[in-house]
Amino acid sequence: MSGARAIRRRPAQGPSALLPSPEHSFLAPLRDVEIIGAAIGCGARDPRCEYGPDVLRDWGLAARLAGLGCNAHWGSQLYPHYGAHRTEPEAIVPEFATRLMLAVAASRLRGKFPLVVGGDHSCGIGTWSGVHRVLWRQGPLGLVWIDAHMDSHTPETTPSGALHGMPMAALLGYGDPRLVHLGGIQVKLAPRQVCLVGVRSFERGEAALLARLGVRVFYADEVRRRGMREVLAEAVAIAQAGTVGFGVSIDLDAIDPEDAPAVGSPVKAGIRGTDLIDALGMLRDNPRLLAMEIAEYNPFLDASRTTADLLLRIAGAVVAPSAARLAA
Repeated sequence: MSGARAIRRRPAQGPSALLPSPEHSFLAPLRDVEIIGAAIGCGARDPRCEYGPDVLRDWGLAARLAGLGCNAHWGSQLYPHYGAHRTEPEAIVPEFATRLMLAVAASRLRGKFPLVVGGDHSCGIGTWSGVHRVLWRQGPLGLVWIDAHMDSHTPETTPSGALHGMPMAALLGYGDPRLVHLGGIQVKLAPRQVCLVGVRSFERGEAALLARLGVRVFYADEVRRRGMREVLAEAVAIAQAGTVGFGVSIDLDAIDPEDAPAVGSPVKAGIRGTDLIDALGMLRDNPRLLAMEIAEYNPFLDASRTTADLLLRIAGAVVAPSAARLAA
């Protein structure tokens, strides 16, 4: 996986191509899964998750989901355009996120269920800007963000400068204007229709922002006390209240490192993998679930493919009809 990677470019798409037709229904059950690889790593301090989508595609993630009875295929595979900016993620990530936004929006408009596989979690800016781009005229988008971290820093609060710590803030309308104004609209999410699940590592500045906005945060100790199914049910209710639909974004570091060791920023005492898979099953037949994202898979730490297999079972819990055995 070393060496230069050829840059793959998508054809330019005008804004008019992304407008929904009046007869298109966004509330129909969508489980015709289109996997979109978001091969970005420069937003993280350890950039090796950039190779996650390539490894998962070669491993046959789409075929394995199909083996669970899901109609799944691998669609776009997006790579950063490094050029002269290889050491400047502040320039690379916004351009990449714009292309990811267009790919996700186009997938939704084709009647597909986008399953975005990262890559570092800065990809969330593009993923949910893409879903928002399709449906904003019909109503707001809700989001359940399952993560060990808040990802709600701005350039003023971040101790590391890593952009994968900023996507939630950007989607809420705070931070670097190049990220916030992606697609020409500043605010993609309303705080009352967003919740974070599994948080156990954060800094004061980002916590203060979410508290001021009134975003519901289910910390890891609450998840352990109440159970993942009960917490996720409440989180989904928040994300569905007053919205056209909602999405689920999962950073694999939300899961305990014993179950998901191959992640960029592991944090102890996380959600158990089987508990998450069992809880996600409640979303399988929910027609208001519009897209799903799974981020931060680092294949260099996954020689046995333990984490890849868990990722398969997480996705299958939501999109595959024969997923009852996935939590075993």
